[in-house]
Amino acid sequence: MFLNFYRLREQPFGVTPDPRFLYFSPAHREALASLFYGIETGRGFLSLVAQPGMGKTTLLFQLLKRWKGYVHSAFLFQTQCDSRELLRYLMEDLGLDSQDRDIVRMHTDLNDFLFRETKAGKRVVLFIDEAQNLSDSVLETVRLLSDFEAPDRKLLQIVLAGQPELEQRLMRPGLTQLGQRIAVRARLDSLPPAEVVRYLNHRLHVAGYPGTQLFTPEASAAIAEYSRGVPRLINHLCFNSLSLGCATRSTQIDLQIVREAAGDLSLDQHGPKSQPGSRQVAKPQTPRPAASETLSLTNPFVPLMRRKLFHQRVFQASILALLLLSVAIYLGTRAGAGTFGPEHPSDLSSTTARSSSDHRPAEAPVTTASDQSPPADPPPSDGQENSSTVFTYVIQPNDTLRELCLSLVGRYDEAVQKEIRKLNPNLKDLAHLNPGQEIRLPLNAAKPEPSQH
Repeated sequence: MFLNFYRLREQPFGVTPDPRFLYFSPAHREALASLFYGIETGRGFLSLVAQPGMGKTTLLFQLLKRWKGYVHSAFLFQTQCDSRELLRYLMEDLGLDSQDRDIVRMHTDLNDFLFRETKAGKRVVLFIDEAQNLSDSVLETVRLLSDFEAPDRKLLQIVLAGQPELEQRLMRPGLTQLGQRIAVRARLDSLPPAEVVRYLNHRLHVAGYPGTQLFTPEASAAIAEYSRGVPRLINHLCFNSLSLGCATRSTQIDLQIVREAAGDLSLDQHGPKSQPGSRQVAKPQTPRPAASETLSLTNPFVPLMRRKLFHQRVFQASILALLLLSVAIYLGTRAGAGTFGPEHPSDLSSTTARSSSDHRPAEAPVTTASDQSPPADPPPSDGQENSSTVFTYVIQPNDTLRELCLSLVGRYDEAVQKEIRKLNPNLKDLAHLNPGQEIRLPLNAAKPEPSQH
C-alpha cells in the first residue's frame, strides 16, 4: 500500500463521495450556492446537471452537510422504478410506513408528514440522483409531488441531479410542465488544467501529505489532458500512478509514470503525443484488411487495372534507366578522351589540291644585283588555310604542350608554335598550361619551308 510510502493518513483519491475531499472549483462553488439559496428560499424544484464523474453526488452530500439539523432529507439513488416504487422509497427514507398502502394512502400520509415538519420549522428535501433514468410517467409523479404546498410556501423541495440527457428530456413537449417548474438550474463543467493542479493539491492535503509537490508539473499537465478534467478519471489515474510509483520506489510521480498508468486505464488515446524515450503501452488492435484488398473485393476490375498500372510503371522505369545509362556513357567517354572535338567537322576532309595546269607560273622580273632583296613570305594560299584542321582540347593535369603536339599534331616546332599562338591569342606562355583550360591545336599545320642559300 502506498499510504505509508508517501506518508499519507488516508486514501486521497478514493471512489466514495466524501464531502471532506470535495474541491470547490468556481463551478462547484457557484452550483452549491445556487442550490443552497434555492432551498433556503423554498423555490420548489431545482436541478443539477453534469457529465458523469464530475462530483454531483459529492456536491449533494456537501449540501446536506450544510443543512444538517435544519432539514429532513430523502436521498433516492434507485431510479429504475415505477411511480408506486418511487413513493415507497421516498416514504421509507423519511421513516414512514408504506407497507400494504396504495398510492392514495401514501399520498395522504406523506402530506400529513410534510405539514408536521413545516410546523416544526424544518424543511423536507428530496434528492433524486441520476434522474435522467426516470421514465416519463415517474417524472410526472415527481411533478405532482410539488403540489404539496401551503398558501405561502412549498412543503417539499425537490432536487433533480443528472447527466446532460436530463436537460434534453425536460425540453420535450410531454414534460413541459415539469421543465417550467424548475426554478434553479445549476451546472458543473470539467476542470481546466490549472484547476486540476489545485484539485490534486487539495486532496493530497486533506489526506495528510506532508510534502509540497508529489506530482511533477509535467505529470499534472498530463493528468489534466488524459482525464479531460473529469474528477472521477483524475482519481483513477492518480491512484494507479501512486501504485506504480510505490512499486518502482519513486518518491515523485513524473510524466513517465502517469503515461504508463493512463495506458493501463486505456486513457492514453486522449493524452499528449508520445516523445522519444518514453515508455508506451502497446494496445492490441484488431487486424483489418488493407484498403486495396477491400477494393478488390468490391470491384472485379481492380486486379486488371493494377496489372496495367504495373506494366506502365515498369516501362517508364526502363526508359529512365536507359537515359541515365546513356548520360553516364557520354560523360565517361568525355572524361577518358580528354574532352576535345573538332571545331569545324567539315574541315576534317582535306581539300583537293589544285591542278598545276590551272595556274601558269609568273615570269620572274629581271633585276640587278643591287636591287636583289630577300623575297617576302608568300601569303598562305586557300588550300593551305583549309587544310589546317583545328581541334579544341581541355587541358588535363600533367599535360604539356610538347606532348600534346607530338601526339595530336605529329611534331612540335616553330611553325606549330606560331600557329598555336595565332589560334590562341590569349595564351601568353606556351610552357604554362592550367588544368581545365581550353586550347586550340592545328592538326595539319604547314611545315616550315627550307631556308634558301
